[in-house]
Amino acid sequence: MVLEDHRIRQSMKHANDLFTDDFKGTPYWWDRTPPMPVGGEPPASADVAVIGAGYTGLHAAIQTARHGLSTVVIDTEAAGYGCSTRNGGHLSTSVKPSFDALKSRYGESLARDILREGQASRDYVEQFVRDEGIDCDFHVPGRFHGAHTRRAFESLRRECETPHPVLDTGAFVVPPADTRRELGTDLYHGGVVFPRYACLDPGRYHRGIADTATKAGATLVTGCPVREMQRHAGGFRLATPRGTVNAKRVIVATNGYTGALTPWLHRRVIPIGSYIIATDVIEPALMDRLFPTERVVCDTRKMVYYYRPSPDRRRILFGGRVSLRETDPRRSAPRLHAELVRLFPELDGVKISHSWGGFVAYSFDTLMHTGEDDGLFHAMGYCGSGVGMASYLGMRIGRKAAGAPGGDTAFDRIGFPTRPYYTGNPWFLAPAILACRLHDRYAR
Repeated sequence: MVLEDHRIRQSMKHANDLFTDDFKGTPYWWDRTPPMPVGGEPPASADVAVIGAGYTGLHAAIQTARHGLSTVVIDTEAAGYGCSTRNGGHLSTSVKPSFDALKSRYGESLARDILREGQASRDYVEQFVRDEGIDCDFHVPGRFHGAHTRRAFESLRRECETPHPVLDTGAFVVPPADTRRELGTDLYHGGVVFPRYACLDPGRYHRGIADTATKAGATLVTGCPVREMQRHAGGFRLATPRGTVNAKRVIVATNGYTGALTPWLHRRVIPIGSYIIATDVIEPALMDRLFPTERVVCDTRKMVYYYRPSPDRRRILFGGRVSLRETDPRRSAPRLHAELVRLFPELDGVKISHSWGGFVAYSFDTLMHTGEDDGLFHAMGYCGSGVGMASYLGMRIGRKAAGAPGGDTAFDRIGFPTRPYYTGNPWFLAPAILACRLHDRYAR
């Protein structure tokens, strides 16, 4: 670990040498799909107002509009400005707690239902992309889950060799001696492959959802914050700089950007910065050595790194949590680069072309949540699995708001916890991240 710390310090010292001449501090995905122009005028009234124009809000709006309800989607920034176009494009089965952990909390029946929702979220995105004809480089390469210690590998092996009580994962063990068949590094002690995990271009995917929502009849109003929301006899009054909207129902779809507008929800999600870099163009032969199977990758460390080749296999997109506190993407880039080079020493001279960050929303129980309070609906807390779950639960909460079948989920049957003295400012995050980092450093 001394060598690792030295490498990070050296990367920080020579940070300016790490960036390409045309370096951009914006998401790699925006090169191909720039943010949508802001604008639009809010209607005086609507059946449904959706706050947030990311995956959740747009999928919800598609449902309400298709069920004949006048729908307006309002966002402070450009549509998809948050993590919907800032993520790494990994698509998993989403649910983090194990079956045993969920069974201990909720009983066997609900535990099974929650895990099935995770699988349904992954399948829903694939079906949606196909049905709507969205060109977003959807691909199913599988995921390699690397073991960062021998003990972690034994744990993965035992788990993989025990039949999953709910899902047919198709997972298989990669012994330590065969790791290089999956990934060009010697730093993992084997791992497990989940062959059904997918990936996509999140910028293209978001644009496709937005186009689908507008075609369905939803109105997008962006660059227009909702400054105040009040209940009244007919529903809700939303005050914006461009006028007031009276809505019968409201869907809150703000996830990692949830704020004081909805204090009850603000106390229940933990915004966590996640940072990604894109490398400069890599020679095809080197890419083939490093990523021979094209899989997306993550590992068993508590401070998880996640990475993949770009859809055109010309760059590596490498992400993770790299700072005890929120930081500027230009400062996070050298730390990510140092970890990338630690895994793949052949990339030592490869520079960074893009570096960016965004906020994911964790919950205190590491589960996503949906619910309603007398016409006020919400779906959020995706815990880093928002490509699948934000899409799927956005669809579900949209159906629920429309009064249509298919709106209920297993997450309606669990509480949405908070903690005493937590008001939305995660003061505890730095010590928690430090504890995770120390665990990873000294694990064997």
